[in-house]
Amino acid sequence: MKFSVVLPIFSVGYITIAALVACTPELKQDAKKVTVAPPESSRQIQSGRGDTLFRQFCANCHPDGGNVSDPARSLYRSTLRANGIIKPEDIIRIMRKPISRMLGFDVTTLSDEDAQAIAEYVLETF
Repeated sequence: MKFSVVLPIFSVGYITIAALVACTPELKQDAKKVTVAPPESSRQIQSGRGDTLFRQFCANCHPDGGNVSDPARSLYRSTLRANGIIKPEDIIRIMRKPISRMLGFDVTTLSDEDAQAIAEYVLETF
């Protein structure tokens, strides 16, 4: 009687081991297929921050890169280039000492880092 009880236990044990061994290669293959997304680059993070800041400080007067008070002074790449605005520093200079009817943003209102983020966003987006 002991033999009849032990035999099924060994059978179950062998079946379990066989199943685990059979699954192992699949698990290894699946592990190789798993990809981890690379962390966001600092440029992507800066662009996202620039977008948020642009919406907060600029979008009311510059919806979609336009200009509600002076359409000839849009933020579109072609307009900026035609006016010699090609670097973030050019945009920051205008943000600090505006031309036309634009409101100024001094350092106490908009930090240099935030102004840089907005300027880079504008040059990349419009």
